[in-house]
Amino acid sequence: MGKETVITIERMKKSDIDQVLAIEQESFSHPWSRNLFLSEFRSMVSLLLVSLADDPALRRVTGYIISWLVADEMHILNLAVAPAFRRHGIARRLVLAALLQASLKGAKKAFLEVRVSNSSAQKLYSDLGFTGSSIRRDYYDAPVEDAVIMTLEQGALEHIVKTVSSANCAW
Repeated sequence: MGKETVITIERMKKSDIDQVLAIEQESFSHPWSRNLFLSEFRSMVSLLLVSLADDPALRRVTGYIISWLVADEMHILNLAVAPAFRRHGIARRLVLAALLQASLKGAKKAFLEVRVSNSSAQKLYSDLGFTGSSIRRDYYDAPVEDAVIMTLEQGALEHIVKTVSSANCAW
């Protein structure tokens, strides 16, 4: 039996960008550019987290999440996990870590957009308490597709934060 991979979650560093870009390009038909990622480091509203495999000092990036905190709302902008690490709960842990961090900074609710065809992402978010609130027509390109806007309301966010905090999760 092989060794189990240990995953930790930390703030993204600029030195992680090459690995993040590789995951981004493998994950999306219209990937973010290097400059777009770098601009998030300059933003006062951005929260950038990465998941790291095994020894965090080696900084082997397995996934990332980018979110904004504006007033009391968290907006998840980008989430991806390297193909070799998918279906191991990393995306869920990244979302939970970002929700916790946003809550500590005053977030009362969260929202995001997801492709209507991305049923696995919708299930992930639904399992965390997000609900589909509306549709944005032709939101995505390459290919053109509608987005489902999913929202996590105040009570649901507070419940998640209490659950994560009481589980003593180490990010």
